Amino acid sequence: MSIALKTLLKNLKYLLALVLAISLVLWAAAPAWAENYTKEALVNMDFSGRDLRDSQFTKANLLHSDLSHTDLRGVSFFGANLETANLEGADLRLATLDTARFTKANLTNANLEGAFAFNTKFNQATIDGADFTDVDLREDAQFDLCQVAKGVNPVTGRKTWDTLNCADFQ
Repeated sequence: MSIALKTLLKNLKYLLALVLAISLVLWAAAPAWAENYTKEALVNMDFSGRDLRDSQFTKANLLHSDLSHTDLRGVSFFGANLETANLEGADLRLATLDTARFTKANLTNANLEGAFAFNTKFNQATIDGADFTDVDLREDAQFDLCQVAKGVNPVTGRKTWDTLNCADFQ
């Protein structure tokens, strides 16, 4: 075999290895495909630890469901029922939560930064360590959340009390 052919084969082997490595990196880093669960009955479902970015849960029933440690950035929970749902450690940044019901939901250490939650119900929700930075809330809901606000979000390092601007009510 000629030296030129050996060099060509060697270079092709390196090129193939490089293409394979890049493909694996892109595949591993690619976000999950957004799912559409609009109006679905998802009672007692386990979504824990999943990547559900930009998915639609509009008017879905997620009663008692586990969404703990789930990537929910950009998700729509518009009008959804999340009563007693577990969202501990969930990433809800930029999510649409308007008219959703989080009654008795566990939002411990959740990050809701930039979420839209103007008509959202948080009655008796656990919000210890939750980050509400730049969340659009009704004043009465904000006041109610301030009554139980405590803890520091372990990811952002922000106090729940501060992120809710509770000093405005003193």
